[in-house]
Amino acid sequence: MMTIFSNVIKSVVTKALSVSALSLTLASLTTVSYAQEALSLDDLLNQLEQGKITQTKQNKARETEFKAKVNQQQNLLNDMGYQRDNALVLSVQLEQNFADNEINLANKAEALDKRLGELKELFGVLQQVSGDTRSKFQTSVISAQIPGRGKFLDEFAQSMGSSSKLASISEIERLWFELQREMTQSGKVAKFNREVVLANGDRKIAEVTRVGGFNLISDGKYLEYIDETGTVAELIRQPSSRYLATTSDLVNSGGNTTAFALDPTGGSILSLLVQAPDLKERVDQGGPVGYIILAIGFVGLLIALERLISLVFIGAKVGRQLKSTIASSDNPLGRVMQVKDNNPNLDTETLELKLSESILREVPKLSKRLTLIKIISVVAPLIGLLGTVTGMINTFQAITLFGTGDPKLMAGGISQALVTTVLGLVVAIPMVFIFAYLNGRSRNIVNILQQESTGLIAERAERTESAEPVESSQLAGQGA
Repeated sequence: MMTIFSNVIKSVVTKALSVSALSLTLASLTTVSYAQEALSLDDLLNQLEQGKITQTKQNKARETEFKAKVNQQQNLLNDMGYQRDNALVLSVQLEQNFADNEINLANKAEALDKRLGELKELFGVLQQVSGDTRSKFQTSVISAQIPGRGKFLDEFAQSMGSSSKLASISEIERLWFELQREMTQSGKVAKFNREVVLANGDRKIAEVTRVGGFNLISDGKYLEYIDETGTVAELIRQPSSRYLATTSDLVNSGGNTTAFALDPTGGSILSLLVQAPDLKERVDQGGPVGYIILAIGFVGLLIALERLISLVFIGAKVGRQLKSTIASSDNPLGRVMQVKDNNPNLDTETLELKLSESILREVPKLSKRLTLIKIISVVAPLIGLLGTVTGMINTFQAITLFGTGDPKLMAGGISQALVTTVLGLVVAIPMVFIFAYLNGRSRNIVNILQQESTGLIAERAERTESAEPVESSQLAGQGA
């Protein structure tokens, strides 16, 4: 009340000062207007004198008016004092009522606690259970088939948190029913139709299969339930094909027992599976170095395939030549045998040299491009090592710029470092085995050529030795 009274006094004084200031301003304006009309200094002096007299009359008029309103101001002051006194009395009464209500409320709260007894603990348990159940329903896929369960639990938890409302038997039974229904439905495989948001953003009505309280599937794909919007949507990234195959088996099982990849954690394992990169994404992590390694490996594979086909055909022709006495020029062994047929009168040493020369001509044809395969098997891991060093350089640069607070900043460089190493080994290891196999086949053919060449030389030597005794006996007969 003192504040109200002070505000009234300030308002009155402010208005009086405003009136005085306005009068002074008007007098000044009058003086200025007179000064503007003066034509000489004498006129100006007369105007100033008259203006002073005029201002004095105005001041006296205002003073008279102010004195006439003294009584009015006094009455206004008395009214404000009366209102202040009444407000002080009302304030005391309200404070007393507040104190009495505080005591009364505390007494009634104590009485309520005594009357509630063990029921108070029961209501606390009901509030806790309803809150936990509501949290469970938010992530439960059963809510996709049975919507609207969370609204009752929210209202029930709020009512249990209020001390002015008690739970009814029907509300307690409803809570028990929702818990029992959740347990019952979690053991069933159910099918129902509802709107599904596809990965491209389109919506359609589809048949959804719910596997207990674990997963939702439709059209051979995994779905997720979003409680905030109450929608069911396809996962943007699906797990690998071996998991998707089980969804089709389950839908087409016709009620029979079938294997299914379910997520008992309610989506945690599935979210990790869909984040795992597939083969293409792993190769992409290797960057340009990884693609260079794969290109080199592909070239090596083509060369190895060509060499394998060529050696297989050559080996088959050599095998047929071993069974034939007629030399053919379509295989290395036949061309070596033709050297003997084309030179029937050569001595053994010269024939040996000729056959060795023929074999040496055949060896490059049998072993061509095998050295390139060996080089690829050596170079591939070296290029992988180059990618490893490049990836580690990128990692250290990221650490220098951003520190080690965020591991994702270093993941790219580390992935490139590891993936290129793996790709280099993946290319090198098969190339080593392929080179060893193809080199062995070419060596077998060369060994066959050498064996047959040795046999031809031995045959020529035997024929030469058998011919010499005959000639000696003929010469002896002629001499006799």
